Amino acid sequence: MRLTSFMVGLVGLSAAAAPLAAQAEEPQTVEAALQARRAESWPRIGLMADAGVPDGAIGSLVFRPWQWLRAYGGGGSNSVSRGWRGGFSLVPFGAGPSASLEYGHYNDGDANGLVRRMVSGDFAGSPLLDRIGYDYVNAHAGLDFGGKRVIFFVHGGISKVWANIHNLNQAIKSSGSTTVEVTQDPKVSVVGTSLKVGLIVFFI
Repeated sequence: MRLTSFMVGLVGLSAAAAPLAAQAEEPQTVEAALQARRAESWPRIGLMADAGVPDGAIGSLVFRPWQWLRAYGGGGSNSVSRGWRGGFSLVPFGAGPSASLEYGHYNDGDANGLVRRMVSGDFAGSPLLDRIGYDYVNAHAGLDFGGKRVIFFVHGGISKVWANIHNLNQAIKSSGSTTVEVTQDPKVSVVGTSLKVGLIVFFI
């Protein structure tokens, strides 16, 4: 009889202790789940550096609200003047194939020095190169390697570049002809292939 009472008491104690144990384990389970979720989440804010044509060298701030979307904007130089660019990239799998659309602008700058370094030191210069600036749009496909923290990418496709031609009258006169006079700077646009490579590091 005493043995039976003792066994019944043990069963009662076990039943009473079970909810307490569950309550003690629940915070640990929730905390572990939160830690696992933080470990799986991707950082959203980063820095990007890339170089190419017609972009020049650009540094940008990147915002990634979802794994498959990046928006970015920043500034840089094309070795003639300063400019800026903004755009977004769609990366369906967080890495791998991507598609980007971008718009950029470069202020007017003197390109005579750059052409002189590229061609010859004897290049006297041209009035047409005194003010070179342009706007451009990129439509690129690419490959993005990495994913969560660090991404290296190669993007290429089609770009449209348009600009105003300045000092055309001076260029005509310097060539020895004065029969033509331009009253308004003409606008030109070019569509061609383009390419750039870059690196993104996410930190927040």
